[in-house]
Amino acid sequence: MVKQRKDCFILQFRLKTERWQEDIIDSRLEAGRKIYNTLTSKSLKRLKELKKTKAYRNLIERLNKDKEHDKLIWDEIHQLRQKAGLTEYGLSRMATPIRQYFKKQINAPIAQALSKRLWKSFEKLFYSDGKRIYFKKYGQINSLEGKTNDTGIRFKTITRTCEWSGLKIPVLVDETNLYEVESLTHPIAYCRLVRKFVRGKKKYYLQIIFRGEKLAKRRKSDGSFVHILGKGDVGIDIGTSTVAWSSKSSVKIVELANRAQGHEREKQMLQRKLDRSKRMNNPDNYNEDKTTKKGTHLWIRSKRYVKTLFRLKEVQRKQAAVRKLQHELLANELLRQGDTFYVEAMNFKGLQARAKKTEKNEKGRFKRKKRFGKSLANRAPSMFLAILKRKLSYFGISLIEIDTFLARASQFNHTDESYQKKKLSERWNIINGIKVQRDMYSAFLIMNINPDLKTFNLEKCNKRFENFLHLHNQEIKRLRGNRNLSCIGI
Repeated sequence: MVKQRKDCFILQFRLKTERWQEDIIDSRLEAGRKIYNTLTSKSLKRLKELKKTKAYRNLIERLNKDKEHDKLIWDEIHQLRQKAGLTEYGLSRMATPIRQYFKKQINAPIAQALSKRLWKSFEKLFYSDGKRIYFKKYGQINSLEGKTNDTGIRFKTITRTCEWSGLKIPVLVDETNLYEVESLTHPIAYCRLVRKFVRGKKKYYLQIIFRGEKLAKRRKSDGSFVHILGKGDVGIDIGTSTVAWSSKSSVKIVELANRAQGHEREKQMLQRKLDRSKRMNNPDNYNEDKTTKKGTHLWIRSKRYVKTLFRLKEVQRKQAAVRKLQHELLANELLRQGDTFYVEAMNFKGLQARAKKTEKNEKGRFKRKKRFGKSLANRAPSMFLAILKRKLSYFGISLIEIDTFLARASQFNHTDESYQKKKLSERWNIINGIKVQRDMYSAFLIMNINPDLKTFNLEKCNKRFENFLHLHNQEIKRLRGNRNLSCIGI
């Protein structure tokens, strides 16, 4: 999907589709997939030819050796890529002749939006941690969007319909919902049509991207605001599976997305069943050692395979939906705690990767290289912070990230101003002879950070510690007797 601008917000509505309309939408989504894959194929061929040139290879070698002149080298690399048409606008121009084969289904703005989607992958490959560009499998393109509300996928405010090249589909708008009705008065930037699979059935939605700041949500009954921002400082200590916060009115540690867990075994069994079915129906596509043969193959998918695939998709959809819902509700709870939010800057990408070094433990056995990949995938702490940032932006506030390496909240003791490195398994701190939970105390210190975001304000720490201790003990009482994660230590 094309990334929306900061001054825009999205609202999603269900479409009241008929069967023949669904068939047309499906065929257009498939046409969009073919355009995307053809564009991917052509652009990868151009990149392959570019890599063969001596000039390009020399520049890449110099980039790794000559760190002082990076800017000049990057400029030369960009010029070569521009000549090869491997830029955002180059891909857009490349998409124009490809679209001619599907001009009755896909118009120019939608094709350009698809090229922009592909360019995001090339940006990761060229400038970030991307490894390769992938083609889209059958049924993987589930959304198409335009660039304006004048052509292609359009929303008609007066008739409440979605119009797209001969299709006129009613949009289900809740006229009693003040938030939806008020949002529809905003100017529309563009529209996106989305297909989702819910309980094995296809459902279609229209996402409208509005210009302007997002409106605050209001209750249907009396029109009062749903979310009200609190006052004061809030410190957030985010982990791989928990989040702890500290404010003047609340100290808590909460398990992230606890209702979205416990599906790993079910997913594993379904994936194994799919693999067995695939191998049984396509024996000619595999080598003797059971690896897949190179090249393009025709894959036969049985009815039972498709049925199992939809079961797996439904499990994943439910898990994602519950996870997002819990993150949204938790972010709403945090908004009520204050109006200045501090959090440690975390590199979740690094925590997700396997350890590079091969080490042995005291018994001489090799240590496991896996780290927090599965936990981060299931709990999605980065997604939680993204949701919190989005909600804070509605109030014109940003989430302030402190310097993790200089502040070292998990090691600091505000009573004697000392730093003590602790093992990950140590979940309690002794502060002035009092036992406090490590993550909650870290959140308390983050709450009392100085404006330089590197050191802690000792005056605030001493002044607020008694209130923190009272709220901390209340939270410990709540947690005792409940089933908690081992990382909480209760």
